[in-house]
Amino acid sequence: MRRELSAGGVVVRRMRGRWWVAVVRPRRDDAKIVWALPKGLIDAGERAPETALREVYEETGIHARLEQKLGDVRYVYTWAGERVFKIVSFFLLRATGGRVGEVPPGMEIEVAEARWVPLADAPSLLSYRGEREIAQRAWESLTEVSV
Repeated sequence: MRRELSAGGVVVRRMRGRWWVAVVRPRRDDAKIVWALPKGLIDAGERAPETALREVYEETGIHARLEQKLGDVRYVYTWAGERVFKIVSFFLLRATGGRVGEVPPGMEIEVAEARWVPLADAPSLLSYRGEREIAQRAWESLTEVSV
């Protein structure tokens, strides 16, 4: 079984008294609508936090800084008939600049849409169980600190 290591980010900002998170709708060949956290493969020579920051920028247009690791999501999927064991490390990131949806040239082939949504809504909006759990962990981490 092939193994893949990826990293992604829960990039947040505080606006109008609420926490917001940037989510993406990946471009797909089928009609299924999927909302996900930005993530991608760790490049050679790159560390997971660096990948998370890069992927967040590439998929959302948002620059961010690292706050903390939230955890790992593990799953198996099939690609071209081969089973792949994947680990995605997720990090809590704080937005520092950029405009959501203004992705670098060429990234529009991967992302159909990026938008801010209330972080409190993310656990019910996100399509994948592991990412819903990570969003919930981010919410709990931020509300413990900012109460």
